[in-house]
Amino acid sequence: MAETLESLGQLKDALAAAKNPPAEAEAAPEAEVALRERQVDRFGRAYATGKRKNAIARVWLKPGSGAITVNGKDLDTYFARPVLRMIINQPFQVTTRENQYDIYCTVVGGGLSGQAGAVRHGISQALSHYEPELRSALKKVGFLTRDSRVVERKKYGKAKARRSFQFSKR
Repeated sequence: MAETLESLGQLKDALAAAKNPPAEAEAAPEAEVALRERQVDRFGRAYATGKRKNAIARVWLKPGSGAITVNGKDLDTYFARPVLRMIINQPFQVTTRENQYDIYCTVVGGGLSGQAGAVRHGISQALSHYEPELRSALKKVGFLTRDSRVVERKKYGKAKARRSFQFSKR
């Protein structure tokens, strides 16, 4: 019985120590906090996959002059609308890295708007792989989170997903 009381006392002491760590542990510098490791392939490129609606983008990022190639075409040719180009360049503006990286990506599925969102998601992921210290800035604005909104499926007995057929009184 005395042994049980001693082990309970030791358990309480361990719990108290866990709740209130010694002052030496608090004084540790923040520089020693483990960051994520840089993830690059043998060619020095960071790879990531971005998704939005039904679009999937495979993105390769490497240091360069800022050229962005989508499915073998220039960015201005593939995404003709300025709004779509603005969406794609947002990760670089947030991290102040404009014209520092070359991007090569392939996109399949969906429409142009979904593809632009997928490329933005992929660029953000690749940036966080290449420079892990940028992750917090990209996460804060929500570029690392996949936008999971997709088109709702059509239900039977309905004209569309939720719209009913027109009612006729006579």
